[in-house]
Amino acid sequence: MNLSLSIAACAALSLLAASPVLAARSAQAATAPAAASTAASSLTITFDIGSDPAHQTGQIMVVLYNSEVAYSGGAPIANAMIDVAKGQRTATFNGLAAGDYGFKAFHDLDGDGKMTTNPFGMPVEPYAFSNNARGNMGPAGWDRAHFTVSGATAQTISIH
Repeated sequence: MNLSLSIAACAALSLLAASPVLAARSAQAATAPAAASTAASSLTITFDIGSDPAHQTGQIMVVLYNSEVAYSGGAPIANAMIDVAKGQRTATFNGLAAGDYGFKAFHDLDGDGKMTTNPFGMPVEPYAFSNNARGNMGPAGWDRAHFTVSGATAQTISIH
């Protein structure tokens, strides 16, 4: 296996690791633990899935992280499943403390709760990262994907 295939396999595995957590979540909106402060923030993510009829099915699985350590292999603080087949395109995370966050998402087109990969471990279902960040020979790193949440924050992400 060459280097780019190995890195693609790592990207798929980082998203697959979150799949069991995501599969258990069936609501459009997710709620993270409320911050200790009185002013909680929120994040709304809108997904552009394109117009391909094949992409109008399944669910988009999203995992949200609040640190570089968590984003790089730790546990997410929240997750959501967006039912694309029912016309949903957004996920909202409420009760977030102001600070830096990053998320990973994939479009589970076949509805099996897992990111489908080819025999080399490369994802065959659409995936995306916060900030529409792209990785260099692998998943997008925290340096490209993190952003600040303060008050009502929104991102539109292309996932097709």
